[in-house]
Amino acid sequence: MPMPDSIFSMKDVSFRFPDDVRNTLSSLSFSIVTGERVAISGPSGSGKSTLLYLLNRLYPMNCDGIVEGDIHLFGKRAESYAPGEINHRVATVFQDPDSQFCMPTVEEELAFTLENLNTPAAEMTEQIRRVLESTGLAHLRNAKIQTLSGGMKQRVATACALVMDPEVLLLDEPISHLDPKTAKEFIGWLDRLQKTFGITVIAVEHRLDSWGSFFDREILIDADGAIEADRKFIPHQPFHYPLRLNEVLDEPAISATGLSVKMGGKTLLHPLSLQARRGECIVIAGPNGSGKSTLVKALCGIHKKSSGTVTSNPCGYVPQSPEFLFLTPTVRNELAFSGTSSLLQLQELMDSLRLTHIAAHNPFAVSHGQKRRVAIGAMLADKRHVLFLDEPTSGQDRGALLELFDLIDSRLEKGDTVFIVTHDMEFAAAIADGVLLLKDGRMTGMFPAKRVWEDPALLAVHHLLPPKGAMQHAESPA
Repeated sequence: MPMPDSIFSMKDVSFRFPDDVRNTLSSLSFSIVTGERVAISGPSGSGKSTLLYLLNRLYPMNCDGIVEGDIHLFGKRAESYAPGEINHRVATVFQDPDSQFCMPTVEEELAFTLENLNTPAAEMTEQIRRVLESTGLAHLRNAKIQTLSGGMKQRVATACALVMDPEVLLLDEPISHLDPKTAKEFIGWLDRLQKTFGITVIAVEHRLDSWGSFFDREILIDADGAIEADRKFIPHQPFHYPLRLNEVLDEPAISATGLSVKMGGKTLLHPLSLQARRGECIVIAGPNGSGKSTLVKALCGIHKKSSGTVTSNPCGYVPQSPEFLFLTPTVRNELAFSGTSSLLQLQELMDSLRLTHIAAHNPFAVSHGQKRRVAIGAMLADKRHVLFLDEPTSGQDRGALLELFDLIDSRLEKGDTVFIVTHDMEFAAAIADGVLLLKDGRMTGMFPAKRVWEDPALLAVHHLLPPKGAMQHAESPA
């Protein structure tokens, strides 16, 4: 039987999909009580998101998964709940916010959520006003969701969860798409909300160093889907990377002159000019909605430019939602699709990206962090010499981050050019030769990386926080 005050209780719980030989989760036993703040951590692909879906009854209700063991939710056996019965008490914000939107505007999405809860029409307006004000999204009430940045979509998804007035909030990497300042504000806001209402917060998270002492407890899942540790939460230190020593070649790889983008009568990117050389890594940073993704899509030809010219070596783009690129039924075939790499090169690439053990898996069915590595691998296998990576560190554990760093570093050493859109300032400080700053669709400038880390005012106006390891790298001898 579960503990008397527990809202979630698992005893010897295992889960696997019918086509899998091994369990995704193995022999989990734990309880969570009302008001706790619990971080669920572990390697990419260890089953952390699957665990959340067992807690909100998405699994096995909406899949053919096989569950063994006992799960109790609010003192009742999980299987005794009717479909959808638990949803008004347990709200979920998914890792990819696009996956949960159904309506075109923010207000309509909030109204749709309330309609599903049979909220009287007379009460909807006030509930929508309250949640928009409390989340700082009142100015987006009539905004079209698909025109928003990835970070703004994440905040809208959180507002849609909170409008249900739930007892439990499940979060799947909630700050992965937020700029550092917005992430810090989000965590502070969530802290105040939890203290005021006593809501239980359970979050899957890799970037635990950004959370300070927010959590009470950490459940660490190992690579086999079992609990490695269930312990009191201790604030995490940021991960430090090796020192890069590559030389940038004095040969242009891509240049843009007077580049701008307009859509629907709105200027998304004001005219700008830039140049990057072979072997150079440029980090593109700035507040959510500043035009970072718009810029990279314009540079590689996905967005039609309204003015200007772009001259570039063959380029490849990995978006924030990498599954948009997938064309084949297996990870191995996805990397081999272009046919430009040998079997030996493909195997070496899969090994370096930690994809070999999922080579036969459907790329749509792997974890979000693994999807990113599959998409990056496909671009590298296609021998694109200018790469645009949009938030490549999202969903990656420390081992994967180090391997991503090494992989990018090796491509730079070979003379490839890499642009990285990221809010991860520790990764940026380790990998960047230059930092291109954007704000309100305008380019502030392209600066040597050290110059940015040493300028608190420049960081603040672009919603960035100084990386803790930046000066260690900047002051290391060449």
